[in-house]
Amino acid sequence: MASETMRAAVLHTAGGPSALKVQPWPKPTPTAGQVLIRVCAFGMNRSEMFTRQGHSANAGVKLPRVLGIEAVGTVDTCPGNEFKPGDTVATCMGGMGRMFDGGYAEYTCVPVGQVQVVKTQLDWDVLGALPEMMQTAWGSLFRALRIKQGEKVLIRGGTSSVGLAAAALAKAEGCFVASTTRKSAREAFLRENGSDEVFVDGGKIAEEVRKRYPEGFGKVLELVGTTSIEDSLKCAGENGVVCMTGIAGGSWTMDSFTPMGTIPTTVCLTTYAGGPEDFMKTPLEEIAQKIKAGKMKVPHKTYSLDDIVEAHRIMEEEGAGAKMVVLTRDI
Repeated sequence: MASETMRAAVLHTAGGPSALKVQPWPKPTPTAGQVLIRVCAFGMNRSEMFTRQGHSANAGVKLPRVLGIEAVGTVDTCPGNEFKPGDTVATCMGGMGRMFDGGYAEYTCVPVGQVQVVKTQLDWDVLGALPEMMQTAWGSLFRALRIKQGEKVLIRGGTSSVGLAAAALAKAEGCFVASTTRKSAREAFLRENGSDEVFVDGGKIAEEVRKRYPEGFGKVLELVGTTSIEDSLKCAGENGVVCMTGIAGGSWTMDSFTPMGTIPTTVCLTTYAGGPEDFMKTPLEEIAQKIKAGKMKVPHKTYSLDDIVEAHRIMEEEGAGAKMVVLTRDI
């Protein structure tokens, strides 16, 4: 008897956006400790772009592979009965789209230990924006930076999907939020989505930050990466904390790093790189409730699975300016 198939976006060889092929692909079969999810939507991430470009070969990614490090949908089958058929669930990380086939498909099979049930009803495109984006933003803010009500938070890379999510979360926590953008035309958009202050980032903002806020910021979330981390450290005030989470600037390393010369006295530098355990600590249900109640916005743009090549082109060449979400079926 022939195995069942599904539609999936498959990467056979590394390359440009057109390397992704939407085609029939074997539908996975779960075993004990796994859950088969009927995927309704998935968010897109730059890490998937890097894998598609061929930068993940050293990390053990073998092709062909269905990409996608996150997905939301309903439970189809769960041999161990950890979840009930029909449960609305979200999953991310844990080797998805890298060690095993991921979310760019109509079904994905993942370990039960990296799945959360979401009871609050949201549209699939909204829910699909949350898993990886909120795991990263929430973990950076509450685990690495340990933000508290009333603190001033600076988000370097504010128009990224994680930056927008971080602004919404920090604002909901009662923080004063400042964000950066390379384009002045994006200032109004940032203010509409949680930012109290906006800095136009031409590569260095520390001088302007100190002009407006001489005491600096207590917490700084660095999403641009190594290309701006030294300048961001100068934006932190006495006993401030800077967390490097993203590499939107495209560089993984610094040419020279001297701790005594780079990190200001009393300022702390940390990082955040979440995994499946961190995803399970993310209060996704609480976040969904805030979104449902209108207390948080989730800027996103929606595509269909058949649009995956164009969506990857936009992500690579232009940037969507919001979380990119793909619906896998007509809903």
